[in-house]
Amino acid sequence: MTRERLPASISLDLDNLWSYLKTHGNEEWRTRPTYLPEFAPVILNLLDDLGLKITFFVVGLDADRDENLDAIRSLATAGHEIGNHSYEHEPWLHRYSPPAIEDELERTELAIERVAGRRPRAFRGPGYSWSPALLSALARRDYVLDASTLPTWIGPLARSYYFASAKLTPAQREERAALFGAWGNARWPNTPYHWTLDGGRRLLEIPVTVFPGLRTPFHFSYLLWLSRYSERVMWTYLHSALAWCRRTGTEPSILLHPLDALGPDVSPALRFFPGMDLRTDRKVALLRRVLQTIAEGFTPLTMEAHAASLALRPRLGARAATSTDAPRLSPTAA
Repeated sequence: MTRERLPASISLDLDNLWSYLKTHGNEEWRTRPTYLPEFAPVILNLLDDLGLKITFFVVGLDADRDENLDAIRSLATAGHEIGNHSYEHEPWLHRYSPPAIEDELERTELAIERVAGRRPRAFRGPGYSWSPALLSALARRDYVLDASTLPTWIGPLARSYYFASAKLTPAQREERAALFGAWGNARWPNTPYHWTLDGGRRLLEIPVTVFPGLRTPFHFSYLLWLSRYSERVMWTYLHSALAWCRRTGTEPSILLHPLDALGPDVSPALRFFPGMDLRTDRKVALLRRVLQTIAEGFTPLTMEAHAASLALRPRLGARAATSTDAPRLSPTAA
């Protein structure tokens, strides 16, 4: 395994301006402000220059709004994969009832199919939110994979930072109590596995990859945060994380966000977000170098292509989807 180029799936959660404001407790979200028309050309030009095809997880409500149609359609027209990122992008999706989950999935599927011409088959929960009811609904609806888990211990620290800068009521804090996960998430698998569900169904999970062993994130938002203090430290950290992925046979699933390529010159309302003191041109230049580094050491894939390659492997690990406790993997787990 370590002598070959491992696959590396690359995805981008297409969180919009209004969704960040909503999670942050800013009532201006209700006007549904958008930066997707400005963002789409930036990311498409970058990916085209690098020859990369990735998966965009799209929010259903955005796909239903006229001002976003050209931007979202341009992603699909360029050959990128479109996944389901829920309809309302509420990181408390795990609190939804089963009927509400079904409605959330169906509305997003219909919106994406109208815009992109294809029903989504990959799902990621907003804020890494998931539940057994959600996984069962995905399996019933013939999704190929879920990608909602982030197996790190750093979630509560990120949540504390977010709460400190937000204006939230006690009820809103309760809604967001599981935002970014819990300490125990570090015990979750860092490699793909199958959820075992009621009725004998299974669903592939491809976690957002973290640094093997350390269990700290290395997706680009965290790299940007490090770069503000030292780009040399950032590059050492990234190269170390990728080296340990190769050494352990971990096929990385790399996560991006719009704010990885947008600065305060484009979206000044999000200055509270980490890394939003960096201009768009600096972010894009750094993102280009990071993606080039990944492509030089791994074989870049979309999420569905990664899932297809995993289907050809020997049995993966399995976890019963019964709670958010630490997983109990089968002996075949990686």
